[in-house]
Order: sequence, then structure tokens, then C-alpha cells
Amino acid sequence: MNKEILRLAIPNIISNVSVPLLSSVDTALMGRLSDMHIGAVGIGSMIFNFIYWNFGFLRMGTTGMTAQAFGKKDDAYAALTLGRAIMVALLIALFFMIFQKPVLELANYLMHAEGEQASMINGYFKIRIWAAPATLCSFAMMGWFFGMQNAIFPLIWTIVTNVINISANIYFVEFQGMGVDGVALGTVLAQYGGLLSGIIMLLIKYKSVLSHIKLNLLAEWEALSRFLKINQDIFIRTVCLTFVFGFFQSESNQLGPEILAVNVILLQFLNWMSYGVDGFAYAAESLVGKYFGADDKPGTKEAISKSFWWGMGMALIFSLIYALFGKDLLKIFTNQPEVIQAAIPFLFWMALVPFLGTPAYIWDGIFVGLTASKTMRNSMLLSLLVFILVYFTTIHAHGNHGLWMAMISFLLARGIIQFGFYRWKGLEMR
Repeated sequence: MNKEILRLAIPNIISNVSVPLLSSVDTALMGRLSDMHIGAVGIGSMIFNFIYWNFGFLRMGTTGMTAQAFGKKDDAYAALTLGRAIMVALLIALFFMIFQKPVLELANYLMHAEGEQASMINGYFKIRIWAAPATLCSFAMMGWFFGMQNAIFPLIWTIVTNVINISANIYFVEFQGMGVDGVALGTVLAQYGGLLSGIIMLLIKYKSVLSHIKLNLLAEWEALSRFLKINQDIFIRTVCLTFVFGFFQSESNQLGPEILAVNVILLQFLNWMSYGVDGFAYAAESLVGKYFGADDKPGTKEAISKSFWWGMGMALIFSLIYALFGKDLLKIFTNQPEVIQAAIPFLFWMALVPFLGTPAYIWDGIFVGLTASKTMRNSMLLSLLVFILVYFTTIHAHGNHGLWMAMISFLLARGIIQFGFYRWKGLEMR
């Protein structure tokens, strides 16, 4: 089991760590211009995170259902799951491209963006929105690869995407002087380049599986309704998650441009941690789904326990790194002395985040593998309530410390509540 976990987790960790590397490069490029540029890219990225994370079910739901089909050796159901996911992804992308103007206006209002900052965010949004079809289809296809127990293809895909993105961003920002717009354009080019590489890999290895896709079966109501029901619950769960991060970013902006810049940088610490431990969460999705689909309860429980402990080991490493080298890491993201000094008082939160927050990420992977979407939804709703209560009881007295206290309470509550549901219902969760 440990070999299976590492076979899936190691490529996932390498792949996942390259994602915050991209975000970190963007932050570093903007950090050498001004705190206004850092904040604009931070808010612009958060807008798209809010849009795309909400449709993370295209990856998670696809992984869980495909992994169970893989365990049952049902190639037809696995192929149709991919077809349905891509169909839904394209419809969602079309919606956002048609209604991009009201979406942008709402985002500016919610994020309290004004003046020059709003102008930068608007330029970023109007360019990056054209990557929506590629981004959402990528979610579906990567989720399918994970469900098919293939962690190598997503690794290759992510490396291709991020090499294109980092190279393009450096070229557009450093050599063409495009600033925020250059970061957005680089992202668009990279998303389509990555999608092309994914399609090529899909056709090379899985052509025989894809032959099971029939257009008339994609809309077969019973299977489609199950796909939509699972993804509906994951959608509600993810809306709550993105609300927390969006609210965190918005309230950071309310505390002033310097605190916004500080929190944009500190969120990179959280991103590095989350993408690292998510390697084991993704392994849990694939393995728990496979063994559960094969009706192997001992194997399912072993996959759950060992994925959890591997993830916690990774969390401990991140906590130690942040505790010992936090000040040095700040200098990677910005050379603005006032931003670095403002961030130092909040570094101790970064040492706590990995260890206290990791259980939530691992339990998410376990729940995805079990397709326990309803329980995922309920856990998140309860955790959101904890976040709101902590925020309103701490923000006025403690400012940005109160904001971080609410964030860590939210992460900790998720892990505790999910564990409680598992102890209560076991593998019968839905």
C-alpha cells in the first residue's frame, strides 16, 4: 500500500508544487514593481480562483467516479464519465465568456477594487477569461487521469503548462513591460498549450477506452443525474471554500494596500503547503476510489489510514521549514522592505498552518474517493460557520491577526468535523 501511495503521490507532489511556483513567480515579478501590482495580481488571481475552484468538481467528481469504475474494471463507465465532465466544462466556460462583463463588475464590487487598482484588475480579467475553456477542460481530463491511477500524465501536463507560463510571464513582464496584462496573457497561452499536451497523451494511451464514448449515452439521464448530483454537492462545498478565501482577500484589501500585499505573499506559503500535502490527498482519491469500487473494505481502510499519516509527515516538514526559514522566504516574493517588515509579525501563523490544516486536505481526498459528496458539503457548511464566528469575535480587537486566526480555525474545524463524520458513518458516508 505504501508503494502504491508513493507511486501516485510523488508525481502529484512534483506536479502540485509547480503550481504555486507559478503563482510565486507572478508575485515576485509584481513585487519588484509595487505593492499596487502585487495586490492587483493577487486579487485578479483570486477572482479566477473563485470562478475555477467553484468548478473543482470537474476534477474531484471525475476522479472519484472514474476510480470506482477502474476498480470495477468498467471502461465504458470511465469513458462516459470523462465525456460528461468535458461536456459540462465547455458549457460552464461558454457561460462565463458570454457574461464576463457582469461577472467582472460584481468581482470589483466584492473585492473593493477602485481607481488604478481596478484598472489593472480589469485588464488582467479581460485577457485571462479567454483561457476558461482550456482551464475547465483541463480539470476534467486531469481528474480522469487520476481516477485511472495515472499520476504521470498530470505531472507532464502541469510541467508543460507551467514552463510555458513562467517563460511567457517573464518575457511579457520583464522584456515587453506589459505588467499585469503580461501575466494574464502568459496564463492564457499556457492553458491552451497544456490542454494540447493532455489531448495528445489521452489519444496515445487511452484510445481503446475512449471508443466506448457514444454521444447518445452521454446524456443518458440516470447516469447523468448521478454525475450532476455528486458534483452539485461538491460545488456547494467548493463555493463555501472559495467564499472563505475570497472574503479573506477582500478583508485584507480593507486593511490597506500594505496588509493586502503581506497577505497575498503569506497565502503563497499556504499554497505551497496545500499543493505539497495534496499529493497524498490525490493519492487517497485514486486509491480509496479504486478499492472502494472493487468492494475491498480492508484495502479501502488501509488506503485511508496510510494516506493520512503520509500527509501528516509532509505537513511536519512544511511547519519546520516555515518556522526556521520564514524570514528568508519572504525575500523571494518581494524586495520592498516595508512589506517584509509588515509581514514578519504574522510568520508564526505560517508555522501553524501546515500541521493544523493538513487533515482537512487529506480527508477531502478520502471523501472524494468514497464519492461522499453530501458529507463533504455538510462538513464545509459547518466549518464556514466556525470561520464566520471566529472572524467576527477577533477582527476588531486583533486586526490581521484576527483574520489569520479565523483562517486557521476554519482549516482545523474542517479536519475535525470530517473525522467526526467518518467515525460516525464509516465507509457508508454519502
